[in-house]
Amino acid sequence: MLLNYKSSSFYYTRQGNGNALVLLHGFLENQTMWEPFISQLSDNHTVITIDLPGHGKSDCLGYIHTMEQMAEVVEAVLVKESITEANFIGHSMGGYVALAFAERYPKKCSGIVLVNSTTKADSPERKKNRDRAIALVKKHKEAFLSMAIANLFAEENREKFATAIRESKQTALEMPVQGIIAALEGMKIRKDRTYILKQFSKPKQIIAGTKDPIIPFDKIKNLAIECKCSFQSLIGGHMSTIENRDELLNIMYFIE
Repeated sequence: MLLNYKSSSFYYTRQGNGNALVLLHGFLENQTMWEPFISQLSDNHTVITIDLPGHGKSDCLGYIHTMEQMAEVVEAVLVKESITEANFIGHSMGGYVALAFAERYPKKCSGIVLVNSTTKADSPERKKNRDRAIALVKKHKEAFLSMAIANLFAEENREKFATAIRESKQTALEMPVQGIIAALEGMKIRKDRTYILKQFSKPKQIIAGTKDPIIPFDKIKNLAIECKCSFQSLIGGHMSTIENRDELLNIMYFIE
C-alpha cells in the first residue's frame, strides 16, 4: 500500500488482526526484513511494516532524514489506517525511530521493543565515522555497502550467513545514494532519548547481541538496568533478526 505524504510516496503493508504492532527496519534494510516474522505475528496482531524514507520502495524527503521526520511518516501511516495505538518493535535505526515516535506521540505508543538498538546519541567518534561513511558513499557506494553490511554480523557468523549477507547487500544496493546519506545524517544528529525510555511506563524491552560490533553489549545491558527495561541477550552480532531469528521470535514482548 502507498501513503502520499508531503509530496512523496511511502510504501507499507498491513496484515492480520488484533492489537496493532508496528515493525520498523534498520539502516540499509526495508520492510521485507520482517517477512519471516509476519506469519506468526499476524496470528494475533494487526502487523504494520513500513519502508522508512529513502529505503525500499519509499521516496526520499530531503538531504537529511531525521528520526523525527521518520516518526512523522509512521504516524501518517497509522492515521491512514485508523490505528490509534500500537506496540513498536524497532531494529537498530528502527529503534531510534520508535523512540522518536514515543516522544512525539506518547499516547499512541503502548509498548517498545528495541532490537540491537539504543537510546543514546552518537558519540563524537561515531559522528566522525558517519562523516567518513558519507564521503565513501558519494565516491563508491558499492564498496561502502560491502564493508558495512558484513561488519554488522558477529565475525564467526559471517561464513554461516554468507547468503543472507549477499542478499542484504543487494537490498542496500537498490537504495539511492541520497537515501543512504540522508539516513546517515539523520542518525548522526539524533538526540539522546534515554529519558524517554526511563519515563516510559508501559511495556519496554531491550534485546542485545552479546557480540554486537556496533553497540557494546555491556553498555546496552547497563542501559536496560538504568531504564528499568526487560532485558534479553542473544549470542550473536548486530543482526539478531537474521543471526537469532527463531530465538528472537520466542523472547520478544507482544508475542502471544
